[in-house]
Amino acid sequence: MHQMSPDMQACIDECLRCYQTCLGMASNHCLPAGGRHVEPEHLRLMLACAEMCRTSAHFMLLGTSHHRHTCRECADVCEDCARSCEQVGDMQHCVEQCRRCAESCRTMAA
Repeated sequence: MHQMSPDMQACIDECLRCYQTCLGMASNHCLPAGGRHVEPEHLRLMLACAEMCRTSAHFMLLGTSHHRHTCRECADVCEDCARSCEQVGDMQHCVEQCRRCAESCRTMAA
């Protein structure tokens, strides 16, 4: 196994938490809430964010330098998801987790 920096491990942890948060909120909060929570653009963005976070964590765990590319995109998607969740409202946990993940991924993309 390759040697992993503390920053990379922290980013993997943030990505996996964001994956869990976005997927869980989409499934267990947005779907039951209905209304603005299930508008196609918002729901697709949440699912895309979850998948991008999972993919970024996977690339870092593989130890490939290509993680910089996935982390850069992950930071962008997380920021978009945070904004969307903020606009929809009643999703502060998702907003905060997406922003933490975006910040961590920006560090890994540098």
